[in-house]
Amino acid sequence: MLKTAADNLRVRRYRKGWILMDLIDTTLSMDRWEDLIHDAETGVVSEPLENVYRKRGTAFDVIFVGGGAGGRFGSAYAQARGLRQLVIDKWPFLGGSCPHQACVPHHLFSEAAREMDYMRWNSDTLWFPKFEEERASIVDMITLFKKGRNNAHAFMNWQSKEQLDMEYILNAEAIVIDKHTVEVNGERFTTQSLVLATGTRTHFPPEIAGLDKAGVYDFATLIDPGLDYEPTSCVIIGGSKVAMEYGSFFQATGCHTTILTRSALMRTESLHHVDEDLRTYVVDNMRLRGMDIIEGCEPLEVVGDDRAAGVLVRLADGTEEVIETDFVFIGTGERPNTKPYVDALGIEVDKKGFVKVNSRMQTSVEGVYAIGDLIGSPMEMFKARKCGMTAARNISGEAFEFDFTEFPDFLHTTYEVTWVGLTEQEARDAYGDISVIQMPPKGIRHEELSLPLAEGSMLYGFTRPELTGFQKCIYDNKSRRLLGAHHCGFGAKDAFQYLDHLIKKGITIDEMGEMNELFLNPEHFIQLSRLRAGNPDLQDL
Repeated sequence: MLKTAADNLRVRRYRKGWILMDLIDTTLSMDRWEDLIHDAETGVVSEPLENVYRKRGTAFDVIFVGGGAGGRFGSAYAQARGLRQLVIDKWPFLGGSCPHQACVPHHLFSEAAREMDYMRWNSDTLWFPKFEEERASIVDMITLFKKGRNNAHAFMNWQSKEQLDMEYILNAEAIVIDKHTVEVNGERFTTQSLVLATGTRTHFPPEIAGLDKAGVYDFATLIDPGLDYEPTSCVIIGGSKVAMEYGSFFQATGCHTTILTRSALMRTESLHHVDEDLRTYVVDNMRLRGMDIIEGCEPLEVVGDDRAAGVLVRLADGTEEVIETDFVFIGTGERPNTKPYVDALGIEVDKKGFVKVNSRMQTSVEGVYAIGDLIGSPMEMFKARKCGMTAARNISGEAFEFDFTEFPDFLHTTYEVTWVGLTEQEARDAYGDISVIQMPPKGIRHEELSLPLAEGSMLYGFTRPELTGFQKCIYDNKSRRLLGAHHCGFGAKDAFQYLDHLIKKGITIDEMGEMNELFLNPEHFIQLSRLRAGNPDLQDL
């Protein structure tokens, strides 16, 4: 008889016939966790996975519904503050969609896109072999990701149990009865405070017909159940980050990709502080790599019998045409999973269904908090984690506020695109007298200069100067403070985490010039700022 990962785990049976796997007194290895998660995903194990101190009863200080980034970090913080917490998730692992279907595969695919792009530009030159198109496969990358993703899931389950001492129930749906009661697996748990953290799903615009056809995917269904054929072309509906990032990956594999977007790329309401020069460089380079980007259009219908064969689109001039394709990808944004809470609790939501909260993550219902993607943009990991922390701190009695209106941002094409603070135009509007330091400088075309010649783009600097990237920082001439920084290249994302903090602290061009760069660095803000820092009257560079 074949053994499963669940063998030898204690099974608790209830009068109503429900059973679960009791993990509280068992230490599972990483390998065993991976096997158990796999068994739950494939239906071999259907019981909830419970790590709960039953001797303490079923009353909690706080219950987190949803064990993604916000729920897990919030739970860890609550537990550290001495609160008894419980986190519940329908999946058999903690961590949510990020490591399962969202940001982790997106980063894997974006890294692959960069490598394939690099190989193409340098095909059959220097030491590079001739690029073999048939070996660039979307399906192979999806398979690679799915083969390895349970390792991260296993670690988060293990860490949450063994290091963070969190109580949790996984592989089970949470039903909110009222603000003090949550039902799981037929059993009711009570709580003083309730935190909602169940995230979002892709928005499929109802006005576009045919989105239910085979061959139509979003970021989640691309992974599960998964793309099962190698497409020859792709049409992406929408101009979101997801559209740009996955579109760049598809194009890099050799799958000709067309983006259909109502607004201009990088001009959607979910993105803020995108500098026009940065946007131009990014979009121009997407087109340079063969992508078709049709802005100002209206996708009308996915055409075909049972399977997608094309997309009918109304162009900006009013004409209509069908763009043939065997693969349609939806990148039109997200909608929150809030309906159960509106029905059960009467919480207030906005016109798109996102939960309205204050700066303490409190909803319109006393004692009920909402965090992460459930409360709207930005849908970023830092926000989800800090929202969870903020809720936990307030529940523990600390009056703590979290303002996420200003933050560093990024996206991937075949480049890493990063920005923080004001754009050049925003800075001019707000401060008037500003200085702009950028590379290449204004008036010099990218083809004329091998700079930035930064770490990560050195080879391009000597072979294809126009591919080396773009950098810009903006200063207020009066206060000499850094107002914004913008970068397209490789390797600068790490620095922008700290630039965000420094900008908020009011760092000046003089202080930037006093910093120590690790040259050649991905971004040249320190040394370029130093060239102007000695001037009493700042000027562009």
